[in-house]
Amino acid sequence: MKVKKAIIPAAGLGTRFLPATKSLPKEMLPIVDIPAIQLIVEEAARSGIEEILIITNSNKQAIENHFDINYELESRLRDANKQAEEKMIRDIAEMSNVLYIRQKEPKGLGHAISCAKAFVGNEPFAVLLGDDIVVNETKPALKQLIEAFDEKQASILGVQRVAKKDVSKYGIVKTIDSYSKNNKLYEIDNIVEKPNQTEAPSDLAVLGRYVLTAEIFEILEHQKPGKNNEIQLTDAIATLLNKEAVYAYEFSGKRYDIGDKFGYLKANIDFALNRDDIQVQLYEYLKEIIK
Repeated sequence: MKVKKAIIPAAGLGTRFLPATKSLPKEMLPIVDIPAIQLIVEEAARSGIEEILIITNSNKQAIENHFDINYELESRLRDANKQAEEKMIRDIAEMSNVLYIRQKEPKGLGHAISCAKAFVGNEPFAVLLGDDIVVNETKPALKQLIEAFDEKQASILGVQRVAKKDVSKYGIVKTIDSYSKNNKLYEIDNIVEKPNQTEAPSDLAVLGRYVLTAEIFEILEHQKPGKNNEIQLTDAIATLLNKEAVYAYEFSGKRYDIGDKFGYLKANIDFALNRDDIQVQLYEYLKEIIK
């Protein structure tokens, strides 16, 4: 089976970025001038995803508006002879078939994923978390996972190695062995949600990209609350391991944790330094303040 659908959970409150997120969804915070969630949708589209379901809540209308057609704005840009800007905003609305559903209660990532059961049906599907932006101009991180799924026809978790001091921030996998010649694809023996340093089974952290089989939905329906009294996707994956093989793929790309303030700032600086319109000015300014 092919992976054609993706889920982007976007129902979180974004409390780490208050007061900005009091009225603005955290997913709409810009990386320079592009909302973070647009970068996530672009990665999904570049990876061959045909339909995207964004899980929202009652305060996230700005996300829906962003991916909708804005006839009034297009008309004003057209009248101002700003064809490039007009095309840019129309392209945003047409980059993918984006649908929405609300998570009515904040019960955790696993619960958010379960809201997509009717959308997914019995197909394999991708999950992209909005706090993780991965830059790989050659092949998107999700595309790498989809290719691993095509090979194994089993759930694939996107992982990268993290510093030992950071293992408590992520789901950490214990692997059985390596299956590919380039040592990037591993069968998983166990997964632990945010362990402390002494309990972490490895330094391979799950970093916001998944391809999952539909079997996960039945597990989520019966999953008991875990850490923070929430339905944890990690706990459901641990149960899935008892039913079928699950793999970890160590994807290539530079990853930014934009759910962290410093990570968000790093992403803005690096993206700006790759922009022809402002890179020189920013570079000169950074040299000046470093003095």
